[in-house]
Amino acid sequence: MLFNSTEFFIFFPVVVTLYFLTPYNRRWIILLLASYYFYMSWKPAYSIILIISTVLDYLTGRAMGRYSDAEKHKRKPFLYLSLVANLSILALFKYYNFFNESARDLAQGLGMNYAMPAFELLLPMGISFYTFQTMSYSIDVYHGRIKAEKHLGIFALFITFFPQLVAGPIERAENLLGQLRTSYDFDYARVVSGLRRMAWGFFKKIVIADNLALLVNQVYNNPTDYEGFTLILATVFFAFQIYCDFSGYSDIAIGAAQVMGYNLMENFRRPYFSKSISEFWSRWHISLSSWFRDYLYIPLGGNRVVKWRWYYNLFITFLVSGLWHGANWTFIVWGALHGFYLIFAIVTAKQRNALASAIGLTSRPVLYKWVQVLTVFALVCFSWIFFRANTISDALYIIKYSVVGLGNISQVFAGINLEHLLFMDQGAKTFVVSVVAVLIMETVHLIQRNGSVSQLILNRPAIVRWSVYYIALIAVLLFGQFGNQEFIYFQF
Repeated sequence: MLFNSTEFFIFFPVVVTLYFLTPYNRRWIILLLASYYFYMSWKPAYSIILIISTVLDYLTGRAMGRYSDAEKHKRKPFLYLSLVANLSILALFKYYNFFNESARDLAQGLGMNYAMPAFELLLPMGISFYTFQTMSYSIDVYHGRIKAEKHLGIFALFITFFPQLVAGPIERAENLLGQLRTSYDFDYARVVSGLRRMAWGFFKKIVIADNLALLVNQVYNNPTDYEGFTLILATVFFAFQIYCDFSGYSDIAIGAAQVMGYNLMENFRRPYFSKSISEFWSRWHISLSSWFRDYLYIPLGGNRVVKWRWYYNLFITFLVSGLWHGANWTFIVWGALHGFYLIFAIVTAKQRNALASAIGLTSRPVLYKWVQVLTVFALVCFSWIFFRANTISDALYIIKYSVVGLGNISQVFAGINLEHLLFMDQGAKTFVVSVVAVLIMETVHLIQRNGSVSQLILNRPAIVRWSVYYIALIAVLLFGQFGNQEFIYFQF
């Protein structure tokens, strides 16, 4: 079930109504049934995988919970069972065909026969998200950070909680499990706040992301039809499309949970205002980046090792992050790029600071800040080329005919004409709506740096507040794309 579907606009009010009408000690049943219905409305058969993962990690968690911290070594076999089983399921459904095809291509290149068959498997929606969520639980129980959950129903709800089931935020047991045992009364202010958060998410998804998708898809699905500025513009548009698509989902998820009393972790904090790549990753997909930090980067040694090992730890973490996003070489290159960015930033920190001082940027902090922000944004946009391109060859074509231009600056500015600029196949309206909506969003982000926009609206007279609400609603109805377009991160 998609958040931006008619079904969800019926489903959610019904679930919330039943939730608040049900006695406290039975509400977990309503939410668990609703969560499985939410997931099974996509493809019922694949809920079996979700159930297997849930039961397995519940049992291994209970088994580890029988041993004290002094007997931690006895927990290890159960941890390995949980990790191997979950990663095997993920590898089979998400990565088998990718590695199988790569091995076949290598064998053919070497003139060897390769008979391993491919499997026609549909990727289960949200498998990367709920697999990482349940794995973090097992690892935390093993290390004694949390106690094993004894209530199977509550544990199943922790894994399947419908607002964040298929695209996060990837929650930690220490944050969500306790909340699922807490009773929340209906609170008008909290419900309204949650609905406002959901509305902002729908605006970002339906008005910005889905309009931008029309323009981006036209170019990136047919890159050789375009060159120069059009490719650059499509790449910048994709940067905002993926942000609004994914952060929009997170806003809806966080808002929906808030309506019922639950607090999910923030997943985005205005990432395109970052002054460094490391800051960008502290603001972008926070639940995933913090997962890799805590469960991969730090166990590898983090930065408490010799320099070459530190660089290795960073690079491997981002390489795995790229692979997590998709079974395609484009995602691996994307992850490797960000690993390279971080290592390069560390190695050249002194030289870059000296250069900034020499040209007088450090004495003009506001200008220096915006130079840093724009530089990071350009680097991130460059990496998005590989993330969005269908193939490595498409990505290289886009780079060749937009960013690099083979040393010919005129090639970069080729195609700047009204037809290309306005993507006339989709119409000027889509272009204008997209640009104006992005400007509105960035204005909101600038205001948020100095305080809450919601609080700013609440402090205004009722006529002003309701005018804002109605204008936003009319804008969504007039300019939104209502084709039930999937969220980008559903494919991961």
